[in-house]
Amino acid sequence: MTRLNGKTAVITGGATGIGLAAAKRFIEEGAFVFIFGRRQDALDAALAELGLNARAVKGSVSDEADLDRLYAAVKAERGSLDIIFANAGGGSQLKLGEITAAHIDETFNINVKGTIFTVQKALPLMGEGGSIVLTGSSAGTTGAPGFSAYSASKAAVRNLARTWAEELKGTGIRVNVLSPGPTATELATAALGEEGQKAYGSMTALQRMGDPAEIGAAAAFLASSDSSFMTASELAVDGGLAQL
Repeated sequence: MTRLNGKTAVITGGATGIGLAAAKRFIEEGAFVFIFGRRQDALDAALAELGLNARAVKGSVSDEADLDRLYAAVKAERGSLDIIFANAGGGSQLKLGEITAAHIDETFNINVKGTIFTVQKALPLMGEGGSIVLTGSSAGTTGAPGFSAYSASKAAVRNLARTWAEELKGTGIRVNVLSPGPTATELATAALGEEGQKAYGSMTALQRMGDPAEIGAAAAFLASSDSSFMTASELAVDGGLAQL
């Protein structure tokens, strides 16, 4: 497949998990990909897998100067940008009654502020035919006990797509949300273990965890012209978790 042939993409959180799976799929479909992440060792390992059509920039989405360096690198090498997959995010568990201001700030700085500036700083490089894909979560629809800040931040990401689709009318740039459910990433393995993943996966209608490659395939669809009549939409790739 060459749906993304000649396109330039940026994937934040692109060194592991869903981001790395999407980078692999984008490159398979003809794109040139910049991955952006906080750990140099993970970036180096990802580049070794991705090959010649990838570059890596180290930094955090919550640091505007890091994002400026990212887009300066894109402009210097490629001149323009076709796809932004704002995938960097995270969250930790704190029950109601235990939530702290620091916990809220950390979650929203990455998931909301980071998403906003990742997209805002990309726009000068984008034009007609551009695609913006935001990573949401099934938790943004259903909620998740113990994950108040995370669930709220992902609900905010869903609304950003609606708002930005309105603001980008007439530009030819689309913006959509990709919302995974339980996905067998390195982070999920470390946090849940094998038995925890089985229990989480059993909550879906398909009775299993998703594979990062399945989420990457959906990201490639939203990035490509195959989804050309979609904007402000949410694509749930969650095994039915938030749909039933």
